[in-house]
Amino acid sequence: MCGIAGLYSFGNAAPPAKGELAAMIGALHHRGPDGSSTFVDGPTGLAHARLSIIDLATGWQPIANEDESVWVVFNGEIFNFVELREALEKRGHRFRTKSDTEVIVHLYEDLGDDFVDELNGQFAIALWDKRRQRLVLARDRTGIRPVFYTQAAGRFAFASEVKALFALPEVPRRFDLDGLASTFSYWSALPPSTIFEGVHCLPPGHRMVVDASGVRTECYWDWSFPDVMPSARSEEDCADELRALLIDAVRLQLRSDVPVGAYLSGGLDSSIITTIIKNHTDTPLRSFSLTFENPEFDESAHQNELVRHLGTEHSAQMCRRGDIGAAFPRAVWHAEAALVRTAPTPMMLLAGSVRAAGYKVVLTGEGADEVFGGYDLFKEAKVRRFLARQPESKWRGRILERLYPYLQHSPAAGRAFTQRFFSEGLDEIREPWFAHIPRMTTTRRALQFLRPELHERAMAWDPKAALRATLPEGIDRWLPQGRDQYVEAHTLMSGYLLSSQGDRMAMAASIEARFPFLDHRVIEFANRLPPQYKLRGLTEKYILKKAMAAELPASITNRSKQPYRSPDSSSFFVDGQPLEYVAELLSKKRIEDAGVFDATAVGKLTEKCRTGKALGFGDNMAFVGVLSTMLLHDQFIAPAGGPRPLTAL
Repeated sequence: MCGIAGLYSFGNAAPPAKGELAAMIGALHHRGPDGSSTFVDGPTGLAHARLSIIDLATGWQPIANEDESVWVVFNGEIFNFVELREALEKRGHRFRTKSDTEVIVHLYEDLGDDFVDELNGQFAIALWDKRRQRLVLARDRTGIRPVFYTQAAGRFAFASEVKALFALPEVPRRFDLDGLASTFSYWSALPPSTIFEGVHCLPPGHRMVVDASGVRTECYWDWSFPDVMPSARSEEDCADELRALLIDAVRLQLRSDVPVGAYLSGGLDSSIITTIIKNHTDTPLRSFSLTFENPEFDESAHQNELVRHLGTEHSAQMCRRGDIGAAFPRAVWHAEAALVRTAPTPMMLLAGSVRAAGYKVVLTGEGADEVFGGYDLFKEAKVRRFLARQPESKWRGRILERLYPYLQHSPAAGRAFTQRFFSEGLDEIREPWFAHIPRMTTTRRALQFLRPELHERAMAWDPKAALRATLPEGIDRWLPQGRDQYVEAHTLMSGYLLSSQGDRMAMAASIEARFPFLDHRVIEFANRLPPQYKLRGLTEKYILKKAMAAELPASITNRSKQPYRSPDSSSFFVDGQPLEYVAELLSKKRIEDAGVFDATAVGKLTEKCRTGKALGFGDNMAFVGVLSTMLLHDQFIAPAGGPRPLTAL
């Protein structure tokens, strides 16, 4: 697990210099605190910051093939590197190290750009082909590891994080209004856009070639779903195959030369991962969890039940509102994105506790909800499609009361509001974004706080048309649940959960998080299942529960999904007064100086949150979105000379 950065100079542009590569990779020290290196060859420069996990002694990057015609730096892990190495050695390749990195250069020798098809892993790869004078970038299938890039002064620059690009003085630092509008619709900017003008991200499952003729991007893997009901294999057969797949995915992802821990939330997904580690591997089970002082967010009772059941050595990180408020600026600095929830911040604090315990790697249950239909969004969409048959029926609306049992202020609590809210968009029932309309409507409330001229421009950005441009041909023919899952995987999951809340918060503490449910074999298997094997009635992740029921306590298996959440706007006020930095950033002068938001509107929202009257998701998300954007402006846009160091926050 590491950080990567690099440059490619077109034509007569200035060639890469080791000093500027060192500055880029220096901005990523938290991703690789165990050492760094740079490499320059003609028009290309590569840089690497290392977090030592595999082959601690000789796995330093960049790594080359036998004749040093192919060089690579990479961030992540190739979990099937043992099997790949054995096959490559049989074909005559010679290895200098025992690292997973080295299989990449030899696979490229044999397969060219198709080498990525052989990789089971989570990765961001930069490969320099010296003979063909071409730079190849590749990102893993689901977008676990990031790659950002820009072009300036006749050069192409890439890095694991945007702050490394901003280490180059020629890269401008400005907000992208469309990226902001996208974030205030989908919780993240739709790829390849970001919140920063001129800075792009390589989409999940894509590779890119950069050479003298320009830049070319193509998709090498994507989620796909059937457009007719699949032939129904028996539940028992499917459950058995899924169980075997999950055990093998966990086995592969436990490969490490340092100790591996696991997150334990108390929900089904992390319980499955920890149970597999305990029951099917020789890895000692060390688990970590978050607890909250507010019972609405706390799951410690369920965590403790599984700890007793498995006999794991366990640590819990208590997270209070004050902890979230104090740490939020650092979370935004690492996320490099506007956040509409505070939830990434406790995950950053949890990662810090893992590092303090002497661990560098954790397995997590993230991804199961997208793969097996676990979110309320999928249930909502199913109910809304049911409502669409008789949208005026008051009796049909009562089914919504079964949703959100974990919420203190449920959106289904008021009958009139419920009917209005969940009836929205029923005329778009066949559109791929149908399931996401309620979330989009709630999130876009943040746009109301932009300055009037920016608000007008942001509202002209069509979130549905922008999403449509990213969707594959044929998605309209898929079964409805497949459409819902595809959009969720390519918006909330890859853009927010795996990025702002995942990679970036873990790497803030130099922790590598691994995601067995996102093994592409598991995804491809699940995508072929009949929809009712995933969402049966309103029972989420049905086949997953069936596959692991014999090894889990019944209370865990039968428990309704409780999404991970944390206190939002209340985290930024103590005894009715805003935290010092909040009062400063949201003051009339600072708002007007930044030129993004309307100071009067933000003042009214702040007062509503200060007095505890912001109970709904819309107000809370808008407040967090405004505050995080102001922090980004303070940290990245406003300072002369580049991003503000963490010590200044």
